[in-house]
Amino acid sequence: MISFTKNSENAPGHSSILIPLLLVLITTSVYWQVINFDFINYDDNEYVYDNPHIQDGITFDSIKWAFTNAHSNNWHPLTWLSHMLDCQIFGLWAGGHHLTNLLFHIINSILLFFVFRKMTGNIWQSAFVAALFALHPLHVQSVAWVSERKDMLSAFFWMLTLWAYVRYVRHPGWAGYVCVVFLFILGLMSKPMVVTLPFVLLLLDYWPLNRLRPDGSGKNLSLKIAGLFREKIPLFILSAASAGITILVQRQSGAMKSFDVIPLTDRLANVLISYINYIIKSVYPFKLSVFYPYPNVIPGWQLISSVVILSALTGTVIKLMHRKPWFIVGWLWFLGTLVPVIGLVQVGMQSMADRYMYLPMIGLFIPVAWGIPELLSKWRHRKAVLSVSAVCILLSFLWVTRFQLAYWADTYTLFNRAIAVTENNYLAYDIVGDELGLKGDYAAAEQYFLTALKIKPDDADAMEKLGQLAFKNKKYAQALDYYQKALAARPNDAKILSMIGESLFKFGKLDTAVNYYIKALVLKPSDPEIYNKLGVVFFSKQLFEQAREKFETAVKLNPKFDEAYYNLGLVASKQGKINDALINFKKAIHINPDYGTAHKSLADILFSQGDLVHAVEHYSETLRITPDDATTHYNIGVILFQQQQIRAADEHFYKAVQIDNSYEKAKIALAMTRRRLEKNN
Repeated sequence: MISFTKNSENAPGHSSILIPLLLVLITTSVYWQVINFDFINYDDNEYVYDNPHIQDGITFDSIKWAFTNAHSNNWHPLTWLSHMLDCQIFGLWAGGHHLTNLLFHIINSILLFFVFRKMTGNIWQSAFVAALFALHPLHVQSVAWVSERKDMLSAFFWMLTLWAYVRYVRHPGWAGYVCVVFLFILGLMSKPMVVTLPFVLLLLDYWPLNRLRPDGSGKNLSLKIAGLFREKIPLFILSAASAGITILVQRQSGAMKSFDVIPLTDRLANVLISYINYIIKSVYPFKLSVFYPYPNVIPGWQLISSVVILSALTGTVIKLMHRKPWFIVGWLWFLGTLVPVIGLVQVGMQSMADRYMYLPMIGLFIPVAWGIPELLSKWRHRKAVLSVSAVCILLSFLWVTRFQLAYWADTYTLFNRAIAVTENNYLAYDIVGDELGLKGDYAAAEQYFLTALKIKPDDADAMEKLGQLAFKNKKYAQALDYYQKALAARPNDAKILSMIGESLFKFGKLDTAVNYYIKALVLKPSDPEIYNKLGVVFFSKQLFEQAREKFETAVKLNPKFDEAYYNLGLVASKQGKINDALINFKKAIHINPDYGTAHKSLADILFSQGDLVHAVEHYSETLRITPDDATTHYNIGVILFQQQQIRAADEHFYKAVQIDNSYEKAKIALAMTRRRLEKNN
């Protein structure tokens, strides 16, 4: 937009250093606050903090898992590896994971500048496109959401592939082409949305690479076009393979919605309206939301106006394509790169998403950066107008981005914002309710879940959460009823089947509970939680070998599963394998030093073995975690009494009686210590 000369390569050489430096400084200043942000309780759990494979860091097993599993409805092994590396460096400090996203966003912005400068030779237009990319508010979701690392990483390889392609065009050769293919493969392994890149390369062949203009070779236009298509056949094959894998994975996981859920006519209507909404949000980026619910009814006027606007814009750019090729290239870049996520193949229940515009919005920047200066080419004060306009646009986006970014500080703030700026956002009510439940405000949480059900009566998540609230309040019959309703809405959900099994276990219906857990494992055979719960049922049935087998499978699937190690200790204790019990209790404590029950069980064994010093140590840890444990106070009192520390023993017996006035053994012990103290006095 701020091109002052026909060829800005004549601009001062220091600009190539100064512009990237400014991009780094401005982008960092806007986004630096992310180091104080938390993870978001929406996908971040599956991608990072509840994923043991990620938390293990880079290991042989984790690398194998990344390449052989389609977790979270996608096959993107490089994305998994980047999260593993973050965990290896930062652990579960969310700020470190956010910083990595920010680093990639800054690098992507700089690469975008260099790629466009290399393609067009126009430094100022390229700088403006890169600055818009760096500062646009629609990109906040991709940068501030740890789970959207796949956006950052795939865009990184997208930019590198463009760079390699331009070098290949300028200096043809098999080595250059192999580099293009290799970088494209890395992009596909980061996020399959880059399947549209070969299509974009064809657009760039038209402009700005100008590979279709006469070159004296005698080839006509159709032969040149055919040659450019043939050149990209390997890339199109890779795109088709990636798309096929993605569709297969998402269909098997149940993420892909059938036409019974969302009919084709509704999808087509939403596609047309979404294209217009994306343009509007690109120009007027306000009322942004982490989730936009699919509309129940699409107004006819909205559909008709979308068709008219899209047709008019398409007709205009076609009319201008020979004289002003950047219009058609930018427009088709925008339309084409959105195709994988526009909703023809519907994954999830969102109507659109800000993150989907991370790469497509570049297509809208191109006509702005190259078209507006062309339109103002005859203005006398063109330079001043363009410069002031560019600065005003960038400053306004900078301000809105900072404003929008603040909502991503935590889950509660983010989804309350979604409720405020959208209508009928049942998902936002579900997640805010979940956050209130985590804070212990169960009454408020229940109201949010009930509101979600009013909006969407078949909302399985709301039913599931209401069941969990009832379960926590020991209303097991009510919990089971909610879980059964949730299962009717989502019959192939392993988590809900597992929760039904847990409720049946509380009713003492152990055999029926086992059946539900087995059904859950058929759907999710690598879930350590389900194996652990099934082991608990077998333990209750005193089938200790079967219980041990399930607990061992759980810790094999999740080596940091403290509860499963604790349960293995209980099994070993029941079987008289005291050393095994000690080992497993210690493993549970090593993983979770605040595991009070494990400290207590370990102390009980040490006490029985006469290791009083270490027994007191672990009983004391139990009291640090659960200070109102009457039994632990009593046991410490017994040990102290045996060691003739009568006054200290008396204090613990007294606390045990205070906590539980019906604790007869503690009362007897307290009376005994009081008599001893009186006698000594």
